[in-house]
Amino acid sequence: MTDGEKRLSILGHLTELRKRLTRSVIAVVITTIIAFIFYQKIFDILIYPAGDINLIFVEMTEMIGTVMRVCLISGVILAIPYLTYEFIMFVAPALTPKEKRYVYLILPWISLMFAGGVVFGYFILIPPATRFLITFGSDIATPQIKIGNYVSVVTRLLLAIGLVFEMPVVTTFLARLGVVSSQWLASKRKMAIILAFVLAAIITPTFDPINQSLVAIPLVILYELSIWLARLVQKKKAEAV
Repeated sequence: MTDGEKRLSILGHLTELRKRLTRSVIAVVITTIIAFIFYQKIFDILIYPAGDINLIFVEMTEMIGTVMRVCLISGVILAIPYLTYEFIMFVAPALTPKEKRYVYLILPWISLMFAGGVVFGYFILIPPATRFLITFGSDIATPQIKIGNYVSVVTRLLLAIGLVFEMPVVTTFLARLGVVSSQWLASKRKMAIILAFVLAAIITPTFDPINQSLVAIPLVILYELSIWLARLVQKKKAEAV
C-alpha cells in the first residue's frame, strides 16, 4: 500500500468515525429530550427505593442541574443499544465473519445483563444502603438529604452494578475468540474474590460489611458463571473441530 493509499484509508476511517459519533450524539440528544419529558416519573422511580425520605435543595440552580444530569444519564442508558450498534458497525470491517457472528450473538445479552444489574441494584442494594446512610447518626443530627447528593449516589450505584454485570458476556466473548480460557479464569479465582470485595467497597457508599457483601457475593457468582460459560464455549469449539 502506497503512502497516498494509506492516507486515503486513514481519512476514510476518520470520516466513518465522525459519521458514527455524529449519529450517536444525535441519538443521545433525542433520548435525553424524551427523558426530560418524563423526568418527574424518573425521579419517582429513583426515590422509591429510599422509602419515606424528604429531599431538599439549597441552591437556586441545584434542582435544574440535577434534573438535567438525570435526564442526560437516562438518555445515555436509553441509547445504549443504538450506541453499541454504531460501535459494532465501526469495528465490523476489521472483524472476520466468525468474529462478526459472535458479536451479533452477544448484542442482546449486553442490554439484558446491564438491565439485570440495574434491577439488582435497584431492588437489592439501594434500599438497605440508603436506609443505613440516612439512619446512621440520626440520633445525633437530623438528616436533610440534598436531592443532588441522593441522585449522584443512586445513579453511580446503578451504572456501576449494570456495568459489572457485563462480566459473563465479556468473558464468554473473549473465550470464543480464544483470548481467555476457563483454566486461566479458574487459576485467578482467589484474586478475583479479593478484587470482588475491593470493587464492592468502592461501589458501595456504606462502610458496613453487610451492604458490601450484597455486592461482592454476586460478583463472585458472576465470575464463577464466567468460568462455566468459558468451559462450555471451549467444549463446543472442541466438538466442532
